[in-house]
Amino acid sequence: MDSDQVVPEPKASPGGLDKKKSIILGLVGLAFIILIFWKVIPQIGSYSDALTALEAMSVLAIFLIVLCVLVYLLTYGLPFLAATPGLKYWRSQQVNQAAFAISNGVPGGGAVGLAVQFGMLNTFGISGTSATAAITAVGLWSTFVTLFFPVLGVVAITLFGLGGNTHAVTGILGIAILAVVVIVFVLVMRSETLAIKIGAFANKVINPFRKKIKALATIDLQAPIVKFRSDMYDVLKRRWGALTAAQIAVSFTQFLILYVALRGVEGWDSAGTSFAAAFAAFAIAQIGLMIPITPGGLGTVDAALIALLVSFGATTGAATAADLVWRAASFIPQIIIGVVALIAWYRKAGQALAKVSAK
Repeated sequence: MDSDQVVPEPKASPGGLDKKKSIILGLVGLAFIILIFWKVIPQIGSYSDALTALEAMSVLAIFLIVLCVLVYLLTYGLPFLAATPGLKYWRSQQVNQAAFAISNGVPGGGAVGLAVQFGMLNTFGISGTSATAAITAVGLWSTFVTLFFPVLGVVAITLFGLGGNTHAVTGILGIAILAVVVIVFVLVMRSETLAIKIGAFANKVINPFRKKIKALATIDLQAPIVKFRSDMYDVLKRRWGALTAAQIAVSFTQFLILYVALRGVEGWDSAGTSFAAAFAAFAIAQIGLMIPITPGGLGTVDAALIALLVSFGATTGAATAADLVWRAASFIPQIIIGVVALIAWYRKAGQALAKVSAK
């Protein structure tokens, strides 16, 4: 049977969705986006100078930006391909792009995106356990890379003398936090015994707070940690390298869009902003992705990115223009592809259900 025609048994999707809470969070996020682009960014950038810079952009610069966007879009299909045995490339693109469109276009879309990813993988013939493991692995590795990039940014600043030693403490702190997270993760994955011990230790840590915080009263962290290890072990044992490379490729090609846009508005014949400075600004600004107020760090990352680029020598107009081009080039094509992917999936799933019902 063609895997497009596989119809899974009903399963619980990962994560629920509180509609009222999602609408409130969506409105709060929208308010923050408007506030940042309306009040904050004009304080550190210049929309009028950005427009002037964009109008002066050469055909070559536009061509290079389009080329970088195409490469970025191609890499976006790699994470689920790396994490899911038996999944084809186009289907990996469908899963990731559809989730991007939902997560960044629907209030509280993160939970909906996870559910859609789970449903799509099931429809493509991936078992519930494998689908859950793949979704978790991709999300986890994305978080690891998001935490790792600011550390790389601080390293770039230190190595190339972009900010003296003022960021050394931040870099050391970032490395320490990332190291702790990775060490705990490796210990959990190393053996079931260690996972059980870490789960028991986590329960001891939250025990003093159980009477004070109602939500912690009945939580047992040991069982989910052990289950997490069981579900993830086989996937990560064989595929952690490919998954790491895929996620880094996604982030780095997204940076290339920004760099080409920045050099395009500055002019290729000028000294302009160095590769190291642009990378440091982009990498450090990624920490804004960890602030779950706006989708994709929209506004928060942009404000930090523009401010950092200006601090490293870019003009306010060039920094603002480059950010706007990067944001549009990163978001708009993916939203369009995600919608197309969803429509294609719904059609295939509907055909499969119709054939099963006819039997």
